[in-house]
Amino acid sequence: MTGNDSFARHLGTVLVALQFIWIVLLAWLALPAFFAARAPIGAWICAMLGVLLGLWALSSNRLGNFNIRPAPRAGGTLVQQGPYRWIRHPMYTSVIAVGVACAWASGHWLAWLALCALVVVLVVKAVFEERWMVQAHPAYAVYRQRTRRFLPWLF
Repeated sequence: MTGNDSFARHLGTVLVALQFIWIVLLAWLALPAFFAARAPIGAWICAMLGVLLGLWALSSNRLGNFNIRPAPRAGGTLVQQGPYRWIRHPMYTSVIAVGVACAWASGHWLAWLALCALVVVLVVKAVFEERWMVQAHPAYAVYRQRTRRFLPWLF
């Protein structure tokens, strides 16, 4: 990352904090439905698919390479295997899928609002991360042209 590293660090911290605020709110609203077995089967399936995608993304990454902040780690490598073959941000897709499951299970308008806010934060985070990844890994520009951000072949 070049330019203002302090700005990048602070922005990354703010985005991660906002991300976790929305995740905690979604979980708080949805957990009663999941624990009481009132969540629709579709919400369970969506949650499980999200968790499986997240585990696959983690297992495809090198230990120490993963970062919850959008700024690339010093000495990090560009991962292009596993789900990264098709999407650049499988962990964000995983979080969104679990967020959809939580909003669906809760059924509360506040959960859907929190999900929308979470998606906005993750999109902003992905945009900054991609800018910084191009600076850290020149091969990222080519990788970005042949993959989608969150959903294979769509977005």
